Amino acid sequence: MPRLLGVDIPGNKKLPYALRYVYGLGPTRASEVVRASGLDPDRRAGELSEAEVNQLATVVADRQYLVEGDLRRETAANIKRLQAIRSNRGIRHQRGLPVRGQRTQTNARTRKGGRKTVGVVRKK
Repeated sequence: MPRLLGVDIPGNKKLPYALRYVYGLGPTRASEVVRASGLDPDRRAGELSEAEVNQLATVVADRQYLVEGDLRRETAANIKRLQAIRSNRGIRHQRGLPVRGQRTQTNARTRKGGRKTVGVVRKK
């Protein structure tokens, strides 16, 4: 398993697919990084030498892509800003509800969590 930008990428996958394990590199950017580094996209990540792994890392740094910790930090800062100005999106984030206008009467179980049954408790 090669280590790229602080992430273990799977050695048994082809380069464009293995690079997607880095937070912030999706299908398009991963393909661009492989193409810019001059490596064969059909090679497996486990076959890379240390110099080739460093070459991939320099391409990501040269293109100034926000990846891993920096991107996570920026995303968290954006959410904190929305919460601080008390925007609707910020409040939805705080309450753990869907942020982008989805319905919540039914569905939305991923954001809301498991069902909590509310009922009457009777004494015997």
